[in-house]
Amino acid sequence: MSDDGGPTNVGTRFDRLPATAAERTVSGRATREAVLAFWANRYGIDRAVFADHSFWERGAGKLWAFRGDIDSPAKVQGLGMTVLRTRQEHWKPTLEATQRFGRHATRNCVRLPQSAAERFLAGRDQSLDWDGDWGYLLVTHELAGDPEPLGVGLYVHGELRSMVPKGRRREL
Repeated sequence: MSDDGGPTNVGTRFDRLPATAAERTVSGRATREAVLAFWANRYGIDRAVFADHSFWERGAGKLWAFRGDIDSPAKVQGLGMTVLRTRQEHWKPTLEATQRFGRHATRNCVRLPQSAAERFLAGRDQSLDWDGDWGYLLVTHELAGDPEPLGVGLYVHGELRSMVPKGRRREL
């Protein structure tokens, strides 16, 4: 129970996100509607892309997407893939979500040429001339004529900061 006597987040289990704020019982928990709005508004990813996915929270603000549905709460170690970190000032997409859903994005994507993509995947920050929004961008590189999502970058003050996790960085 929280300080106000209401339900709290349990970090050892998955709880399905409520559909709307009106259905929320845990303070601060994101809703399915908010998650769909985030992807649509920030990256232009159509809500229909997530039609077959349910969204879950495990821990404070670590959201997961699962293709399908099971009973909630679920006491399992893993469920689908992590997609967002939400209990911070700005929501942050995960590398996995970017690589899985990023090809559907129509905005706040930056396409890097080969050398810049290699620096990004190695975890190095770099100057970038970008006249779009600041914040988390979906980073892509052209592969076989189509943009292939590489991961998430944080763009601030003319610099693209690689958010590729240390264990996933590669020197190419």
